[in-house]
Amino acid sequence: MNDRVVIHLDNEGVADVRLNRADKMNALDSEMIEGILAAQDRLRAEPRLRAVVLHGEGRAFCAGLDISRFRSMGTEENGRRYTLADRTHGIANAPQQTAWGWRDLPVPVIAAVHGVAFGGGLQIALGADIRYVTSDVKLSVMEIKWGLVPDMAGIALLRELVRGDVARELTFSGRIINGDEAVRVGLATWVGADPLAHAREMARNIARSSPDAIRAAKRLLNRSADGDAAALLVSESREQERLMGSPNQLEAVRAGMEQRAAAFGDLLKEP
Repeated sequence: MNDRVVIHLDNEGVADVRLNRADKMNALDSEMIEGILAAQDRLRAEPRLRAVVLHGEGRAFCAGLDISRFRSMGTEENGRRYTLADRTHGIANAPQQTAWGWRDLPVPVIAAVHGVAFGGGLQIALGADIRYVTSDVKLSVMEIKWGLVPDMAGIALLRELVRGDVARELTFSGRIINGDEAVRVGLATWVGADPLAHAREMARNIARSSPDAIRAAKRLLNRSADGDAAALLVSESREQERLMGSPNQLEAVRAGMEQRAAAFGDLLKEP
């Protein structure tokens, strides 16, 4: 990773991921995108990982795309030019993966958002499973201001969070909303004075639950966005069968009955 993104993994398996370009309000340049992608790769390979807290250094979560990037939307590597249409990360291109990659991580991701989250910055926050915000935060689907559309997985992520007419109104207008409205319309989960402290507390609570059950729950919730009912019912049954009688599931039961903290072991192999 480069110095644009800083990770700290504590003894409970909670990763603190900090966007670290405070002098530019964590605006997205090529190095920031590369840093986010590298951070996601590192976290994906970490067997001790239980939860992620994502936040920004300084005055803002992320001010969006660095204006200088408007001049060059494609990239070139080894003599080949890549366009936004090229799928470089599975179903996504690199900018899309900076947001969608949090959804792809096997554990819950909680974004603590303060200051501003505009355009691409908001889309990165939308990639988290949970969003905690301050009351005075400023959020905007701002691409229309620059004659553009949300293209960092924003449309795919908005569709499960807000009503269709709300998504359209926010996208067509580019207007700025605060934390209280964000909770009302569905963009945010909780609003309060200290979203980072709240996110860290929630992450620690998640880390104390069975890691196998948490990962299974996230897989099911991810599938629920696109899967039909029949497929989801089958997925529920298969995930539950894998969990029932497994070492961590039995430890969860024993710990609950004995009124003690659980001591979970190795993860089940991914299905």
